[in-house]
Amino acid sequence: MSEHILKEESCSKNGLKTKESSRKAILALQHLIAMFGATVLVPILTGLNPSIALFSAGMGTLIFHLCTKGKVPVFLGSSFAFIPVVLTVKEMYNGDLSYAQGGMMVAGIIYVVLSFVVKKIGVDKIKKYLPSQVVGPMIIVIGMNLIPTAFDMASKNFLIATITLITALLVNFKGKGFFKQLSILTGVVVGYLLSLKLEIVDLALIKESPIISLPPFNLPKFDLGAISIIAPVVLAVFMEHIGDITTNGQVVGKNFVEDPGLNRTLLGDGLATIAASLIGGPANTTYGENTGVLAITKNYDPSILRLAAIFAIILGFVSKIGALLSSIPIPVMGGISIMLFSMISLIGVKTIKNDKVKFNFKNILVMITILVLGLGSGIIEKRFGITIGIPVTETVKITGLSFAAIVGVVLNGVLNRN
Repeated sequence: MSEHILKEESCSKNGLKTKESSRKAILALQHLIAMFGATVLVPILTGLNPSIALFSAGMGTLIFHLCTKGKVPVFLGSSFAFIPVVLTVKEMYNGDLSYAQGGMMVAGIIYVVLSFVVKKIGVDKIKKYLPSQVVGPMIIVIGMNLIPTAFDMASKNFLIATITLITALLVNFKGKGFFKQLSILTGVVVGYLLSLKLEIVDLALIKESPIISLPPFNLPKFDLGAISIIAPVVLAVFMEHIGDITTNGQVVGKNFVEDPGLNRTLLGDGLATIAASLIGGPANTTYGENTGVLAITKNYDPSILRLAAIFAIILGFVSKIGALLSSIPIPVMGGISIMLFSMISLIGVKTIKNDKVKFNFKNILVMITILVLGLGSGIIEKRFGITIGIPVTETVKITGLSFAAIVGVVLNGVLNRN
């Protein structure tokens, strides 16, 4: 009799474990879907490999959780902040993205160094040199510099791009619950189906690709010119990281800046970016999309994010997925990109607004300087052939966002030194 009862209890426990495992798997898939669209969009726009991006996102997330003692329910995916500088380096080196990898790897190393600096002197002293009147305009410049590229992509077929954009916007603003989180994916699916109907999708690559294959990993190359262009983006993403970790903590109800500590979250981000750059993936960053999923599901178990990371790694080896993503027509990505890049600029505006930046003469001068240098230097170079920047070598200068960021930090430090 007692043996029969023990067997029933054992079966009951096994059933509960199976149910719990299935529940975790479903929640993990939701996180995977939430990060999927944005994570693969970055490599599609820059020319990096989507399969490697998925693999490096999963690997980076596991590295992050290891660094943060498994306490922070965060997923790492491809960073949009690096898109403009990666495209610049790609053009400079005749399409060789290995040099962009080298620049992103150095940016990751700077992140690691910052983690030790933060641990040594404290986060408040670091933030003093990167206030919102500096970071906000930098984020605006990142988005605004990308919009012409998105418009050019959309111009290949304005009908498809417009329908894709409208679909994504409708889901984003009118969608409810979890469906709202799928605005990017929904827009891409609708745009892709319309492209299939109009017979402008090249399906040959999907048919020819094997189901399973090793992603085409690629080692980085290093050049001072590429590094000088990419590395300063760390100034912008540093404050973005603080905001993401703070927001995640507010959703969960914990202060992750204190425990496990901002130095550990920065270390996780930095090591993840180094690892991604080492194999040919884009720089990693903490994803707000997955924080949104946490807010909806009210399930803050970090192990679910780690399971989603394992799913992403597995997807990286499914070459059919990579081929499918590569077959997405340019105007579809153009329509989605217009929305995403505009939203990046709006985040910069919200940074200035939410932190209640004082619109006095000094702060206005700092913000205008960053915007003019970040947005106007490219126009001046095209029209008048004058390159505004800091000479690094005889042929390379720090220009655009990188130059604007450096000038903005220094100018703000001088004007607001008290």
